[in-house]
Amino acid sequence: MSKKTIKRLSVTDLIKEKEKYQVKDDVTEEVLVERLGVDVVLRKPEKSLCVDTMKMARDENNDTDADTYMVYNTMVEPNLKDAELQKAYGVTLPTDIVVKIFDPGEIEQLSGIAFELAGYKKGGVKAIKN
Repeated sequence: MSKKTIKRLSVTDLIKEKEKYQVKDDVTEEVLVERLGVDVVLRKPEKSLCVDTMKMARDENNDTDADTYMVYNTMVEPNLKDAELQKAYGVTLPTDIVVKIFDPGEIEQLSGIAFELAGYKKGGVKAIKN
């Protein structure tokens, strides 16, 4: 995109189109899990969940659990926190349900989509060269 076609955001724009620019918390996205032939629903994670997950990813002892943690905490359909589901799969730790249902690559992709919903990993902000 050339600089000439980019509109500079103004206070007037922010006021006139408040709904458009205001950050929304109740964002969800349906995601197709091709291997299973089903869709699941992820919700936008809170900043604190993103920060906790990123800290886990940097921890050598926890790095493989970070994506699982994100998926477990952002998936709303199906409800992975359902006690009956956890019991049926015989999981010890609640987050273990994620690895019982999804392959490692699927977990990483689902986690990535959750991060994108919160504005991370998208590349949606970049410097404009003069």
